[in-house]
Amino acid sequence: MTGFGHGRQVRTRPDASERPLSEAYDTALLDLDGVVYYAGGSAIAHAVDALGAARAGGMHLAYVTNNALRPPGVVAEHLTELGVPTGPADVITSAQAVARLIADEVPAGSRILLIGGEGLRVALRERGLVPVESLDDDPVAVVQGYGGPELPWGRFAEAAYAIGRGLPWYASNTDLTIPSARGIGPGNGAAVEVVRIATGAEPKVAGKPLPPMHRETVLRTGARRPLVVGDRLDTDIEGAFNGEVDSLLVFTGVTDVRRLLAAVPEHRPTYVAADLRGLLTPQPGVSETAAGPHTGFACGGWTGFVRGGALGVETDGDGSVAGLDPMDGVRALCAAAWSYAGEGSCDLDPGKALARLGLN
Repeated sequence: MTGFGHGRQVRTRPDASERPLSEAYDTALLDLDGVVYYAGGSAIAHAVDALGAARAGGMHLAYVTNNALRPPGVVAEHLTELGVPTGPADVITSAQAVARLIADEVPAGSRILLIGGEGLRVALRERGLVPVESLDDDPVAVVQGYGGPELPWGRFAEAAYAIGRGLPWYASNTDLTIPSARGIGPGNGAAVEVVRIATGAEPKVAGKPLPPMHRETVLRTGARRPLVVGDRLDTDIEGAFNGEVDSLLVFTGVTDVRRLLAAVPEHRPTYVAADLRGLLTPQPGVSETAAGPHTGFACGGWTGFVRGGALGVETDGDGSVAGLDPMDGVRALCAAAWSYAGEGSCDLDPGKALARLGLN
């Protein structure tokens, strides 16, 4: 580790855990899309069984999503149908986080101009606020959350009129895209940009990776030693970094190994795993070793190194990869790439190394 602003340390390799993560942490704060289920709603391979085993071992499971469209009860019902028994209290959304943020800053019972869907409406009412549809209803603030693909264009105009009159503006999150069964579509961040262009204003944002979402999650779960589990570097992992808690990145969603190797410090997870089965196993450590005339980083029979302007990986002994876990090779490569990059982003070519791991 080396120095990083405000006393933080730059992560130069994934951490080790002698105990399974489900035993080392009391609560898993799990993202949904790309971690538990696919955009179409079906469960990701191994997710149901892994979560069941973690729960049976005493780990509290909570589901944390930036999607403000669906109320927690609807999300919980979907998870239960997939085979992951879940109650509404176990689901935390950016709608809840932004509703608490607003409630802390306006009088109780205030009217709030709602630009979004049912999840945001439910969250406002939970905090004693009154959602309204028009500037003519005398709101004291504007809140914007994802309202689905059918949200009328006129809703953005209504937000712009209100903000133009000086009303404070809040956004559940600013994710530019959202996955769906048909592909990647524009998310709430794209809709926020429409209003931003029209008004020149900036909203107060609650969702991952910002602190209000982490605060909401901890308040609702009571977690004492949480582990953030996600597939996105810029929301899940950065959110864990901002909240100063540990994180596990899984490769079942949007992040691939190439992006991970190039991660800046705030996007470097504590642990990495292929999928949610990583919750149930110890995490092997990475140690410095010699790789020819250079320093290497060893993990599980693999050694990662920087040589000739590229990232490389090799195996012990006769060079066979039989019986070796490619994820150990990824951990070794992360140590090589992050140590080389320091406080920046590694720009070295990992192509041959990924091919060696069978991950190209």
